[in-house]
Amino acid sequence: MLKSFRIGGIHPPENKLSRKAAITPMPLPEVVVIPLSQHIGAPAQAVVAKGDVVKTGQLIAQSGGFVSANIHSSVSGTVTSLDPVADAGGVRRPAITIRVEGDEWVDTIDRTPNLIKECNLTPQEIIAKIAAAGIVGMGGATFPTQVKLSVPPGKKAEYLIINGVECEPYLTADHRVMLERGEELLVGVQILAKALGVKQAFIGIENNKPDAIKHLTELCANTVGVEVVPLKVKYPQGGEKQLIDAVIGRQVPSGGLPIDVGAVVQNVGTSLAVYEAVQKNKPLIERVVTVTGKSLKKPSNLLVRVGTPINALIAYCGGLPDAARKVINGGPMMGRAVANLDASVTKGTSGILMLDEKEALRPVPGNCIKCAKCVSVCPMALEPYLLSNKSKRGMFADLEPLKITDCIECGSCSYTCPAALPLLDYIRQGKAEVMKIIRSRKS
Repeated sequence: MLKSFRIGGIHPPENKLSRKAAITPMPLPEVVVIPLSQHIGAPAQAVVAKGDVVKTGQLIAQSGGFVSANIHSSVSGTVTSLDPVADAGGVRRPAITIRVEGDEWVDTIDRTPNLIKECNLTPQEIIAKIAAAGIVGMGGATFPTQVKLSVPPGKKAEYLIINGVECEPYLTADHRVMLERGEELLVGVQILAKALGVKQAFIGIENNKPDAIKHLTELCANTVGVEVVPLKVKYPQGGEKQLIDAVIGRQVPSGGLPIDVGAVVQNVGTSLAVYEAVQKNKPLIERVVTVTGKSLKKPSNLLVRVGTPINALIAYCGGLPDAARKVINGGPMMGRAVANLDASVTKGTSGILMLDEKEALRPVPGNCIKCAKCVSVCPMALEPYLLSNKSKRGMFADLEPLKITDCIECGSCSYTCPAALPLLDYIRQGKAEVMKIIRSRKS
């Protein structure tokens, strides 16, 4: 019997249009714009100046604190600006603009295809190399990986869980990584396990990817301490807490972290990046991005340099379809609408999705019919209708005891609401206000 998490969940149409599209390297753009804040935590601080000539893989911004990440040039060329540039949401943020002039890489990066399995580094040395390479969670959260691997005093990691679920509709980047880069991925898993000091790692993969399950299971036959766990297809199984429940049957307590139940979760893309950083000295300068949509000519999985404009990806896949009414950064459930197609691909860009009018149009909200469907599907056992109502009325002080900060913003409540109420919109607003209250209280 296939495993899954126990509370809530839905099954939206999968629409994995690009599942058979092999990873294709994206041509270099003429200019890249590399944001200084493309990770959770403090923005990085620029260590280059206008007019500097940089190489591919060169450090251009240093982490700005413990929870932060280094940033490296994804191209070779000349720094033309250190001024703020509009991001995908249209907000101007600090960035480094580089005019592309060839593709000369830093000498220390090993660009050969040779697989390097043996890692003789200590856990501390592994974590240091990961930090130096600017690795972050590539499933969308962009939490600095070295911080996640630094287990707090009094806590103990027992299991490493690798997230190969990719439960968001449309997205297939992780699926292709598992199929095409499986050997490197598994070495990355072993390196992460060594850094944590754990003996057992699990790779959770939903059953709609039977080829990936078969491929990695065969590879794991010769890999000690790594096991593939097939999972029932259910959204949002890619959430950390849901994946932990599905794979090892432990539930993270309200307000708690995975490490509280002895688990550390990493994405398959992150595991590959860790292999490249530790074994090849390659910083995180590129990633696989799914570019897709029902009206797109060529749904694809592209290997893209960080800083490449989103519109360049769309153009490479046949151009913006006439039927497109909305462009989403990420998947349709948790992604955000793109207000600026000139914005850059970042370390956390998992997909670019074009929706047609039928998919993009929001129905006119009706009245709540007290059906409680939003409650039954919430994977965090919250009461979305209540959280939304209180947020809508500005009753933010009431929301903290109702555990609004446990919300993972998966959108299951809005998706299932027969009245088409914008539940998640109000919950996000309320959650942001409660986080402000909590930060103010701590300071």
